[in-house]
Amino acid sequence: MAEFLIVGGAGYIGSHMCKYLHSKGHTPVVLDNLSYGHRQAVKWGPFYQGGLADKELLSVIFGSHDIQAVMHFAAFCYVGESVTDPLKYYRNNVSAPLDLLESMIEHRVLKFIFSSTCATYGEPTSLPIDESHPQNPINPYGRTKLMMENILDDFDAAYGLKSVCLRYFNAAGADPEGELGEDHNPETHLIPLVIRSALDKARKLTVFGDDYPTKDGTCVRDYIHIMDLAQAHYLAMQHLLDGGDSRKYNLGNGNGHSILDVINTVAKAGGVKIDFAYADRRAGDPAALVGSSDKAMNELGWKPEYDDLETIIDTAWNWHKSYPQGYDGENS
Repeated sequence: MAEFLIVGGAGYIGSHMCKYLHSKGHTPVVLDNLSYGHRQAVKWGPFYQGGLADKELLSVIFGSHDIQAVMHFAAFCYVGESVTDPLKYYRNNVSAPLDLLESMIEHRVLKFIFSSTCATYGEPTSLPIDESHPQNPINPYGRTKLMMENILDDFDAAYGLKSVCLRYFNAAGADPEGELGEDHNPETHLIPLVIRSALDKARKLTVFGDDYPTKDGTCVRDYIHIMDLAQAHYLAMQHLLDGGDSRKYNLGNGNGHSILDVINTVAKAGGVKIDFAYADRRAGDPAALVGSSDKAMNELGWKPEYDDLETIIDTAWNWHKSYPQGYDGENS
């Protein structure tokens, strides 16, 4: 049974990763400062509360556990906030991981899985977006992720630290067994916002823009189930453990769904009518973002299991219905 350090393991993606690792017979060791994560979501291994700037704590972790690789899920990811408070983002998303990488090098743990993002591409010049698409991020969030990708290239060349950068499109859904789900504060992701408005009519749903050049005038996005993300991380880690070189991959389904597609699918899943209002477009929202994941499928053998929108939304609906107030509320 191998041990892996999961930084941000109390968060949405990190907690699902921990469950996936446990299902494969491994031990996830979680480090999280709980600024956005949930202690209730840490269930499958040791938990350390703290931040990446705490070099003493990192030394304790690396000294107490035989860590084979590190997965990083601890970035801040609110695009709008990154524009209004870039200092917060550069400090957490770039400076803090440097402290982690330094400790990894000191302890000769030289395998790193990094959560990157399709935001490194910026405005798409062609669809679907593959890994050869130019990377021109249009906000500080995307720039912090691209900076980390470049840093990891340099650390590979200088220190032999091997990494796989995984550029997500839209992570969605929940643990099919209902133990884990998506609980952000504030919540900005479309699927939980639609579900919350369906479960609580006091939560008003707003759709930004109805005049995009898409089939129904609303934005189109590529949604990928959270457990399919976990599978991709596991395969990327196995690639490094087998002696593979550093790589970069997109993670998406290759299928675009509009905002109205999501609303209608949630309405069907819950057997409810969902009211919403249109508002003006938000600045910086591309009409469509759809990714090609052919490279990950061909090179890692990744095979998404929950790749249809109905399944993604069904798992999310079931969790939110059981936890209408999130992790801090009572399980109904």
